Amino acid sequence: MTYADVYDDWKSDPEAFWMKAAKNISWVKPPSKALFDEGAPIYEWFSDAMVNTCYNAIDRHVEAGNGKRTAIIYDSPVTDTKHKISYAELQTRVASLAGALRAKGVEKGDRVLIYMPMVPEAIEAMLACGRLGAVHSVVFGGFAANELAVRIDDATPKAIIAASCGIEPNHVIHYKPLLDGAIDLANHKPDFCVIFQREQEVAHLEEGRDFDWHGFQYGVTPAECVPVEGNHPSYILYTSGTTGQPKGVIRHTAGHLVALDWTMGSLYNINAGDVFWAASDVGWVVGHSYIAYAQLVHGATTLVFEGKPVGTPDAGTFWRIISEYNVKALFTAPTAFRAIKREDPDGKLLEKYDLSNFETLFLAGERADPDTITWAQDKLGVPVIDHWWQTETGWAICANPMGIEPLPVKLGSPSVPMPGYDVQVLDEGGHEVADGEMGAIAIKLPLPPGTLPNLWNAEARFKSAYLEHFPGYYETGDAGFKDEDGYLYIMARTDDVINVAGHRLSTGGMEEVLASHPDVAECAVIGVADTLKGQLPLGFLCLNAGCTRDHADIIKDVVAMVRGKIGPVAAFKLCLIVDRLPKTRSGKILRATMVKIADAEDYKMPATIDDPAILDEIKTALQTLGYAQD
Repeated sequence: MTYADVYDDWKSDPEAFWMKAAKNISWVKPPSKALFDEGAPIYEWFSDAMVNTCYNAIDRHVEAGNGKRTAIIYDSPVTDTKHKISYAELQTRVASLAGALRAKGVEKGDRVLIYMPMVPEAIEAMLACGRLGAVHSVVFGGFAANELAVRIDDATPKAIIAASCGIEPNHVIHYKPLLDGAIDLANHKPDFCVIFQREQEVAHLEEGRDFDWHGFQYGVTPAECVPVEGNHPSYILYTSGTTGQPKGVIRHTAGHLVALDWTMGSLYNINAGDVFWAASDVGWVVGHSYIAYAQLVHGATTLVFEGKPVGTPDAGTFWRIISEYNVKALFTAPTAFRAIKREDPDGKLLEKYDLSNFETLFLAGERADPDTITWAQDKLGVPVIDHWWQTETGWAICANPMGIEPLPVKLGSPSVPMPGYDVQVLDEGGHEVADGEMGAIAIKLPLPPGTLPNLWNAEARFKSAYLEHFPGYYETGDAGFKDEDGYLYIMARTDDVINVAGHRLSTGGMEEVLASHPDVAECAVIGVADTLKGQLPLGFLCLNAGCTRDHADIIKDVVAMVRGKIGPVAAFKLCLIVDRLPKTRSGKILRATMVKIADAEDYKMPATIDDPAILDEIKTALQTLGYAQD
């Protein structure tokens, strides 16, 4: 079947489409129907089913005789550790952990907060919660104590599972003191904590509250899989909100299983036994969907990588892992490839490795500029697929469905909508705009299975944040346009569209031009306040390693390039060369924070920032142009 056939199948009969996909899940009690729309605009999928996530991710594969198949590969260049865990071994480990949690009072519906680095035990903790029907909330390891406390108060966990520390290339992150500080700050106190002690740092345990990961499992009865309703929350994942109060995105169990299993085959062309590597972190949505769950539900192998694309030990780390473990497909953020390209622009390190089994590179998490895609295509010789999704959706809104029909790649586009998503580009009045015209990207309700049905204990906020601006639609917060073939182009967050003398311009379009300069490794464009034109674009450039050209000449080049590609209307003439850009730990550039610094406005230090010192560097650079004046 072609992509068009599959998409039409869904559109003509969504109920039949998703009930067919649901047949690949092992149900305790199958659903009577797919969509439950009685509470519209709050929709639910497969609500009356009974099912267990952990059973679908582990036990059914062991029962089918595939217990010896590798479930998890752990590779940690920062600790020089490698090992593999079979499905049978994973079943034993998860059942034991779940039994120990149950012995301490954790039951179906209880929340468990997980604060772990990239180690297999983080996945085991998530699956152990699923085994009991407990609702996990993973918080990115190393989050500051006050941010962790906010999440503790919102989720009110019965237990917290944490590691003693996280390991970075040059230092150890002390998790336990951060956790202790968060519990002190929080109004809600967990009944107990479980600490996975790492040999790099053994943490102090509070008598009566803290228990050692291995010790508290000793002698317990392993737990069986507890059936839960289809609309039972599998997890809460906090995403940043505009108010500074994080939003708890929830994921219902049944729809989550059906959607992720469907994507493994249809989007990523992954079969049982294949190795699919998502180079992300369990603290982010990618780590939930495509490190912890999708591969295991589908019977494939997942890879837990504790390292960086560069510096552990060099820019060839990704190639080593792909070669060593016969990775079929890699999913990562464009930022990772920009870092690799910056360190090894000629791709010389690729020559050391055999990548003959590698088939596809998938990029997501931020806009993939055409220059990065072209570089990766040229060096790897495989399709490089940009696809677009959000924490809220849990899986791709637009993609190139490699398991159905590989479509032509159009640089700058994450391709076409997936079944379940009726994507439209709207003007401020909520009317569809013409092809090629920029507008707000919205998705007609209902959203498909696996997406957020609501926010944790915040239905009014869910409606106001996503559903009220365009009634009948989910507002994505992204701006862009469609072309005549139905390909979508994401040009900016709606708040990154700048207004220059009455012209609405996309910062993403300008970044695309800057990134095409041969000396530019990475870039960002923001809009700064201007008394004459309202706003002016200001560019930041990071140069390739080894670049010796005069900075003034490079700036002159890019100003001329933007003028030539976008036109004088862009009024692009402000540009700075910096060593690095401020980012979240998942690789997203903190453009909104940079705007506030430039315009000398107060800003809250982003909780997810990779290195707060970068903001001072940006401020100093901006001051050379007369911005960021106190």
